[in-house]
Amino acid sequence: MRILEFVLNNKNYLEDLITRSTYHSNAIEGSTLTYAETYAILYNDNSFKIEGKEPREIYEAINHKKALELVFKNLQNNEEFDERLIKKINETINRDIKDTEGYRTVQVFIQGSEHIPPEPEKVPNLMMYYIYNYTHDEQDIFAKIAKYHIDFERIHPFEDGNGRTGRLLLNYELLKNNLPPIVIAKEDRVKYFEFLRNNDSSRFTEWLRELSKRELERMEKFGYNQK
Repeated sequence: MRILEFVLNNKNYLEDLITRSTYHSNAIEGSTLTYAETYAILYNDNSFKIEGKEPREIYEAINHKKALELVFKNLQNNEEFDERLIKKINETINRDIKDTEGYRTVQVFIQGSEHIPPEPEKVPNLMMYYIYNYTHDEQDIFAKIAKYHIDFERIHPFEDGNGRTGRLLLNYELLKNNLPPIVIAKEDRVKYFEFLRNNDSSRFTEWLRELSKRELERMEKFGYNQK
């Protein structure tokens, strides 16, 4: 059974993956929602009360789920990996928070990083080359996604939501190649940012490979069989 087929047809694992992906990806960016609160928001668990949270955090959870579902839909329809998809993912992530369309038109800065992303007028060309190189690169999948994730975050093509968009693109490529997806845990936030800050695609590659292997072991507990 192909991995995407298993993900979409095993309700328990699908909810587990979406909740973990959403919780950890948003927590990396500063969300204070707990795992239980995230699940309650995503799956309408009315038995769980959510109090004292910012509306933005609730939108972030809902939007991340919708963006991940967009990735699944794109893969099911065998659509191209292109700028349209990347922009659509980012627009979905930012819906009702910062309703922007397309690439950023302002200079942005990355907190905690010495790297300054390129000027906004350079972004369209940089992303055009990014997509071209990405779609023509035939190296090992884990090496590929490590390199291009770092490149994407250094371009920082959007005003907001670059990290969440980039992490969804990692799983797009893994699932497209019938490999287990990954979840970068909030506990590994420092390690993850160090790979990005140091442009360390070599060690990042091996870490992503290990995360995917761990996810396969988790999938097997939900009943996945590679045969």
